[in-house]
Amino acid sequence: METMGRHVIAELWGCNANKLNNRSLIEQVFVDAALKTGAEVREVAFHKFAPQGVSGVVIISQSHLTIHSFPEHGYASIDVYTCGDLDPTVAVTYIAESFNATSSEVIEVPRGMGPIKVEKTKLKIP
Repeated sequence: METMGRHVIAELWGCNANKLNNRSLIEQVFVDAALKTGAEVREVAFHKFAPQGVSGVVIISQSHLTIHSFPEHGYASIDVYTCGDLDPTVAVTYIAESFNATSSEVIEVPRGMGPIKVEKTKLKIP
């Protein structure tokens, strides 16, 4: 069945704390992740919290990518929503690898097709 979009919610654990606290690095990783899916980047906004953590969004023509990082826990909560033929798992995999995640929990939700069917998957992270 066709969907209007694919929404991936990922819990990344065991991430490099320094990377999760570096606003400019996170911004670059997210812009690169969007481009790797073939998306067109429209807007970019990231904020560094004191004493640590970063939240941000990359708005793409096909929807968005977001992050909330918790360096003190080696944890990042990410959200990648794409419409059309773009594969959000390409971005999620790139982000997980960029932050050196050692484990992940990933849920993909098809959007725009009626009742939600949630499927939990595991990414293969080197």
